Amino acid sequence: MNALALLLADARLPAAGHTQSAQLEPALAAGLAATDPAADLAAYCRTRLATVVRTEAATAVVARHHALTGRPLAEVETAWAARTPSDAMRATARLLGRGLLRLARRTWPAAARHWTSVDRPPRAVVLGAVAAETGLAARELVTVVAYDDVQTVLGAALKLLPLDPADATAWCVGLLPDVDRLADVLSTLTATTDIPATGSPQIEAWAQAHALTTRRLFSA
Repeated sequence: MNALALLLADARLPAAGHTQSAQLEPALAAGLAATDPAADLAAYCRTRLATVVRTEAATAVVARHHALTGRPLAEVETAWAARTPSDAMRATARLLGRGLLRLARRTWPAAARHWTSVDRPPRAVVLGAVAAETGLAARELVTVVAYDDVQTVLGAALKLLPLDPADATAWCVGLLPDVDRLADVLSTLTATTDIPATGSPQIEAWAQAHALTTRRLFSA
């Protein structure tokens, strides 16, 4: 694994990821994990990997290819937006993208050249540009996106539920084969038409409801 991939998947990265729960907070409020936290949290992560994360990771891989071949990243952003119907989830992705773009301007300025100071690209597209500039392979890029989502969910769970951190780590380990399978499937994508529209209506509904509540620990 490229050391850069470890950095990009680090929860301590100053890109606002710590403010997110990957929609877990509203899911718990709706009754998720009420009877069997271990099974429900693992199933929630797997559902995200098969739906919203699949779209995000594919977007990042295609953005990487566009950046490497000199094609406009705006085309990728448009394709991503068309496949992300929840405006709340789009807003969160753009907030995370803004944080990552700020970091890129300090550490990988060539990767940030695609945007002006007023642009708000989603995180997946910025990650693709960073991967292209730094030599991060497509498979590692998918792994970063997928693993980051899993650790975001489980990290939020530790703050929202009375869990043993060792149990949460064990659940994360159990999800790693799912992350690897996703990387196998998505790492060869090159065109915007390859990006799957695999949204999750329930997760999107939770995101929309969470955006309107004033009593919350996480912003999304």
